[in-house]
Amino acid sequence: MSKIGQAISEIQTLESVSKEDTWLNRIHPLSKLILTVFYIAVTVSFHKYDLFGLFAMILYPAVVFMVGELSFKDALRRLRIVLPLVLIMGVLNPFFDRTPLLKLGNIAVSGGVVSMVTLMIKAVLTVLAGYLLIATTSIEKICYALRLIHVPKIFVTVVLLIYRYISVLLSEAHRITEAYSLRAPRQKGVHYKVWGSLLGQMLIRSMDRAGVIYESMQLRGFSGDFGPGKKEKAKTSDFLWPVIWCGIIILFRLFPVIRLLGSLFV
Repeated sequence: MSKIGQAISEIQTLESVSKEDTWLNRIHPLSKLILTVFYIAVTVSFHKYDLFGLFAMILYPAVVFMVGELSFKDALRRLRIVLPLVLIMGVLNPFFDRTPLLKLGNIAVSGGVVSMVTLMIKAVLTVLAGYLLIATTSIEKICYALRLIHVPKIFVTVVLLIYRYISVLLSEAHRITEAYSLRAPRQKGVHYKVWGSLLGQMLIRSMDRAGVIYESMQLRGFSGDFGPGKKEKAKTSDFLWPVIWCGIIILFRLFPVIRLLGSLFV
């Protein structure tokens, strides 16, 4: 399978996972959206040297992976492009901050190393939190939750259509590259002389297909907003899930839970 075909397959797999009938998927999308935003805000608020405090924040994604029956290995595989980019953000910290901060045996660890590891953990946790929201909530429900908190309609519509038309663009690119490979079986990749014409054909074909999709959406009653049929009733569990986790997250932020647990066992 080509890289484009693999990307299309991963998008379709993620959509199917988000639409599974599990307890976590049935929670109201607004609850999961607010909880995710709150978790990310608290995670990035930790001090750059508060490494042990961040360790406690690993509990939330770990529990969601287990409750949602999601594969951590699949998550890392799907985020293989994003994670390396966020991990290199703090690579230069050890060169600018060389002040010794703590000791591991006879080895002095500088503040730059600690801040680099802290920044990397923050990046991984925030990316995983966003992934868990997408993996347990379909894009339509996320957009519906955004409208409930009065995010502008034009912004929500753009997010929804961009997400939908990415698959259209990738499928057209897959068809064009497959057709080109059949006409040039001994050639590796696409020759640079035909890049312009192929990109133009892909753009025209994807625009035509996107127009057909949008017309079918209008025939089904889409008017740029979510109609009454898309509304979801909130249940008691929809309120308990974010309230309990927000309380746990605030507890982890205000108190050094990991240090206190470590002092009990040492």
